[in-house]
Amino acid sequence: MRGWLKATIGLAALAGLLVGADRVAVGVAEDEAADRLAGSGRMAQRPAVHIDGFPFLTQALAKEFDDVRLSGEGMTVGNGSQQVALRSFSARLSGVSVGDDYRSATVRHGSGTGLISYADAARLAAPQSGVPGADRLELSYGGPGKVKASLMGVSVGQGDVHSSGNTITADGFKLTGMASVLNGALGGKLGARSFTLTELPAGLNLSGAVPQPDGLQLTFQGENVRVIG
Repeated sequence: MRGWLKATIGLAALAGLLVGADRVAVGVAEDEAADRLAGSGRMAQRPAVHIDGFPFLTQALAKEFDDVRLSGEGMTVGNGSQQVALRSFSARLSGVSVGDDYRSATVRHGSGTGLISYADAARLAAPQSGVPGADRLELSYGGPGKVKASLMGVSVGQGDVHSSGNTITADGFKLTGMASVLNGALGGKLGARSFTLTELPAGLNLSGAVPQPDGLQLTFQGENVRVIG
């Protein structure tokens, strides 16, 4: 009985050591992956990386990781001429295959979310109507699927938000009589505002933009995306 007990305790201790070694290895790999992503040019800042699944060492030997999570503050998105902050960015990468030297990585499927403020959305949406004063457009939450626009603090109305590819458009803004008085002969209507995001995190593409009280909630998707190398 004592021999059996000693063997059981020994196996439990060995299992604990193996689990500890596995957790140490995954921590090192997460730090290395964060550095590689930051240096890849596909992430504006160094993200936090979390590799799910156990044991990690089995995945590392196979060079295939089932579930990798990214998150971070200070990420940015841009339209080619300027960049704005992407708040509360998070992404889930499924089926991450790495090269023999671990200097390349391809993701079978990726998805993510992030938020940009209405002030930043207005900055990215350059005036397209040619109407004097239209560059002073301010945006705010207007309800489900809508944004509210104002010029110099005067309410313009509500517009619909929709996306196609990496382009986000807000349109349907109708000026009130007071807005027309303050901003000249505006023809009673403000043209559509749109911007195309050309710099997205982790090589993902835009899949949607939904107005929320604190900004535009962006969603991202990608298939067979190369994130490193």
